[in-house]
Amino acid sequence: MKKIIDFNDSKTAFELKSNNELQRAFFLFKLISYPFLVTIGKTLVFLSIKLRLPVDFIIKNTVFDHFCAGIDDNDSIKVVNSLASKKVSSYLHYSIEAAGSESDYDKCLKSTLQTIDISKNNLNLPFIVFKPTGYGSTDLLEKQSKSIPFNLSENEKWERMINRFRITFEKAKSLKIKVFVDAEESWIQPAIDEIVEKFMIEYNRSEALIFNTIQMYRKERLEYLKQLKNKAVKLKFKIGIKLVRGAYMEKERVRAKKMNYNSPICNTKKDTDDQYNKGIEFMFNNIDLFSIFLGSHNEESVSKALILAEKMSISNNHPNLYFGQLYGMSDNLTFTLAKYGYNSVKYLPYGPVKEVIPFLIRRAEENSSVSGQTNRELDLIKSEVKRRKTIT
Repeated sequence: MKKIIDFNDSKTAFELKSNNELQRAFFLFKLISYPFLVTIGKTLVFLSIKLRLPVDFIIKNTVFDHFCAGIDDNDSIKVVNSLASKKVSSYLHYSIEAAGSESDYDKCLKSTLQTIDISKNNLNLPFIVFKPTGYGSTDLLEKQSKSIPFNLSENEKWERMINRFRITFEKAKSLKIKVFVDAEESWIQPAIDEIVEKFMIEYNRSEALIFNTIQMYRKERLEYLKQLKNKAVKLKFKIGIKLVRGAYMEKERVRAKKMNYNSPICNTKKDTDDQYNKGIEFMFNNIDLFSIFLGSHNEESVSKALILAEKMSISNNHPNLYFGQLYGMSDNLTFTLAKYGYNSVKYLPYGPVKEVIPFLIRRAEENSSVSGQTNRELDLIKSEVKRRKTIT
């Protein structure tokens, strides 16, 4: 057995960060550790925007620069190249959220296609990502999920949404870029699964070009993976899966209680962790069929995946196995994995400061609500600051 990888190596984790950047990270995670400050900050930011106060500079030089790659592709490529110097790949996402009109959906498609263009011929940018709700109406996705027939106008809008998917996949295929389709809320996910499966069957004949995102905090998703595997064997296509825990837990539980149905979310964090780990094991047992992207900030799950991969003789740089984390988070995982030869990837959101604010608010709220994550970041930063002081 190989020595278990130590994710406490702060030197490796923060090698690309200057002392000032470390201090900024400490300040941000310290604020995020207090949920009430996140709530107050959210209110103040949106109020400042409404009143047209000049807050761009403050946001840009604090939370934006920590969690985003830049305001445009030129900024972002600098970050991509910096990460690549440590053998870390990236994928870009123009993180502006569509407002809900057909023209908004077309703009979202245009930005995705631009991201593909940025990524072409760049081995450090093997993936792109888009949100299905950026391509079409949530109402339509919900009706399709419930098998409610469309009227004529809805049917036309549905066809336009499907065409946006196809245009994206066609361009990605022509430039050999892999595509993550983000997961959404449980009441619209069945329609998304249906769309993604349809295109997987068409485009994933010899290798996985299209990846569906599976949120393992949902009770039935392990069973879904098993059903998808059976379908792939029968119809002879490859499966791309981005495995995550999930991002809408409170929203899901509140809706379930309000509408009086059983919550689709696992009852405890342990249940979610167990299902996530079982999902890894199931896909590792079918590694020739599955291309797997493990999106996780959970060190225990990552360590278990490494041990299992070794046990099953899955090489560190296996082409069907990637590990990924968000930019600005869990650098101890990302850079340590890369150091040991694993396919390690950072998710890099970018876009104009004010338009990326909803994404940044979600990052702060998620960090604030995840037990132990923020404290772990703070401990690692303090360890690195102390280490640097001892060598100066």
